[in-house]
Amino acid sequence: MTDLPRYEYVKLADTIAADIASGKLPQGAALPGERAMTELHSVSIGTVRRAVVELRKRGLVATLPAKGTYVIGVPEASTGSAEEDTATD
Repeated sequence: MTDLPRYEYVKLADTIAADIASGKLPQGAALPGERAMTELHSVSIGTVRRAVVELRKRGLVATLPAKGTYVIGVPEASTGSAEEDTATD
């Protein structure tokens, strides 16, 4: 079952979560802007936006209007997606 394809936004969210877990993006750090992330990760702006929503659901980042998105938490040992968490609801 691990052979199922993952959405690009989930892959991006997992990449950013790994950066947070490793300390590359410490608590309080600002994420790059949307346009910068599109170029950095070679994805669309829609993918970046969905990835940020996913990270907010995981409790890892918070977005402040007109200020940016900041790291507020560290992922638990398992960095499973929110889709897995909602399967039991």
